[in-house]
Parts: sequence; structure tokens; C-alpha cells
Amino acid sequence: MQDFDASAIESFDSLHAMHADMRARCPVGRTEALGGFWALFRHADVLAALQQPTRFVTSVQNVVPKVAFTGRRPPLHLDPPEHTPYRAALNPLLSTEKIARLEPAIHRICTELMQPLATRGHADICEDYASHLAVRVFGHWMQLPPAMVQVLRDAGQAFVMAVRSAQPDSMKRTSLALYEMARELIALRQRESLDPDTDPTSALLAARDAAGQPFHAEMVVGTVRQVLVVGIVAPTVFLGGVCVHLSRHPDLQQLLRAQPDLLPAAIEEFLRLYTPYRGFARTATEDIEINGRQIKAQEPIALVYASANRDEAVFERPDEFILHRPNLHQHIAFGHGAHYCAGAALARLEMRVALQVLLEQTHAFSLAAEPEPAPYPEAGTLSVPLNLVAQPA
Repeated sequence: MQDFDASAIESFDSLHAMHADMRARCPVGRTEALGGFWALFRHADVLAALQQPTRFVTSVQNVVPKVAFTGRRPPLHLDPPEHTPYRAALNPLLSTEKIARLEPAIHRICTELMQPLATRGHADICEDYASHLAVRVFGHWMQLPPAMVQVLRDAGQAFVMAVRSAQPDSMKRTSLALYEMARELIALRQRESLDPDTDPTSALLAARDAAGQPFHAEMVVGTVRQVLVVGIVAPTVFLGGVCVHLSRHPDLQQLLRAQPDLLPAAIEEFLRLYTPYRGFARTATEDIEINGRQIKAQEPIALVYASANRDEAVFERPDEFILHRPNLHQHIAFGHGAHYCAGAALARLEMRVALQVLLEQTHAFSLAAEPEPAPYPEAGTLSVPLNLVAQPA
């Protein structure tokens, strides 16, 4: 039985057209691609699943395609209450207040990357700009030594490409390389501890579980391994989608360039329109009926955030960019509930500053070629070639 083909060739726009069709025709769909899974396309169904963590668990499979072959990586791979101490260790380092202190460093990183691209007059905004700034910003937050930042870019990119190609052997090999990097970083912090209030690895080493015991050593390794990669993917596919939109709507591009105070609201609407992950997966713990479809226990279910965020039942004119949309708080680009994205404040700041610097350094930009869409598990772009007109000297 197959209601949609998750392996179908896509364009940048075809994904959203397919989601609209599924919401109308088959809101609980089944595909045999990528190992076979169910998919929830409507906002109400996705939200209901996110609000029932004991019926829809993340500890079995958390993304499509399945990528966890090399161990459990908290907190994403654990369910409440087991995941909670790991979130408690990391959440303070990702608070809005602490993340705000990173803005000068993020602005500097973005400017260093964008200035030569604007001068050159052309760039692939994903490869030449977003992918580098994502690693450098995350490396700054993790307080990685400079040499390790480059290792993270190379090893992280290799793993991400293996996931996108859905090749289990490559996923295992590249994931193990990231595990080795995590062990090296932990060993460094054990020799030279940093302040747990500002350093994520030191915070995990200092944390205690509900019984007052240190986290198991391998679980710390798994958490650091998870943290190393989780923040370097979404910015690339998201910023590319934003640039496609602004290239198609030059009036909006000029408005945001002239009024940068509008950028926070714009980023929020872009997060709804161009949600960087199609969604995360859950596994049913019991036989469940949703919209008349029978889902058996232990079957994987994709919660399609990218479709839910364009649901006509929730968002008026869902395919349009509407600045200051009145119910924008209902978007679930960062998920909902226990597994709401811990790094949401960092993602918002990073993307706002990245777009601000792109607009500051250019007088205009436009598409130089068709964008290349990202495959599962992301929704967005792998490549967006732009022509850039630099600001006059």
C-alpha cells in the first residue's frame, strides 16, 4: 500500500504542492520508500502526536530515514522522563539571555564570510555562506578549538550527505567519525575543564541524574555526538529557501533591507513557510486509529512539520508570506512539547543575523540558476546560486 512516494524526484516547489494534496486527499498517508512509514500531514494530527509522548515515542526512531545505527544519543533518542536530565543540563546554555550574548560574534562571522562573496558578485548561498556560518557559529557556542571546527565541518558534512543518500553503511562510518570527535572533546574538557555555565561539554560532565549520579560515560559521548551535528544542518537548507523567496519577491527584499527591525518577525514567518525539517519521526506504542487509518504498534510515523505549517485549517493563505501573521505562534517549526528544539533561540538569532548581514552587504540579489532541493529528512535547499550586487563602496 502506498499513498505517496517519498522517493519521488522533487523540485523546490513540488514538495509543498504534494503536501497540500495529501492534506486534502490523504492526511494520514503511507509510503513504502525509505523503509516504509506513515506520515501525518495535518497540523491537528501532528500536534496531537507531539502532545502524547507515551503513545508516540522518539526512542525507537526519530527521523526518516532511520539514521541511529551507532548508539543512543540523548536527549533526542530518549523519551521523558529519561531524557529530562540531559535537557536540564543543556537548556541553561541555550536560554534567550545567554544566546543574545553571541550576537556580536555571529555578526562578525557572517560579515567575514559574506564580504568577499558580495565583492565577487556571485555565490551559492548554501555552500559558500550558510554551511560555513552554521559550523563556525556552533563551534563558537561549543567553544571548540579552531582545528576542531574544520574537523566538524568535514565530518559533519560527510554524515549529512550519507543520511541524504539513505546509505546505512556510510551513515554508520561517518557517524563513528563524529563519535571519535566527541570523545576527543570530552577528553579535552576532562583535562582542562571550562565553566559549566558557558560550556556545553563541561555542563554535561558536571550534571547529575535523578539519583544524583553522574551521567553514564557513553551517554555523555552520545549527547556530545548529537549536539555536534544537530545545529549545522538546518541553517543551510533554511537560509537557502529564504533567499529563493526574496529573489522572487524583490520588493520584500528591499523592505527588509531598508527596515532591519522587521527581520525578527520576517524570520518567524519564514520558519513557518520554509520549515527546515520535514518533521521528526515517532513510533506508535500501541495500535492507533488516526483519521480512519489503522497504524499498528511499532510502526514509524513521520510528523510532517513542513506540511502542518502550511495547513489551510490553521493558517489563512498558507502559501503566502504575511508579515506579522496574527496566529504565527501556532507554527511548529521547532516542534512542540518535551522535544521542542532546545536550540530555538540560537537558530532564530543565527538566521536573523545571517540574513541581516546578507542584506547589509548587498544592494540586491537574484537567482542565478534553479535551486536544488534537499531530500529527506530536510525540507529546503542544498544549493541556491545567487547573483549578488554589492553595496556601493
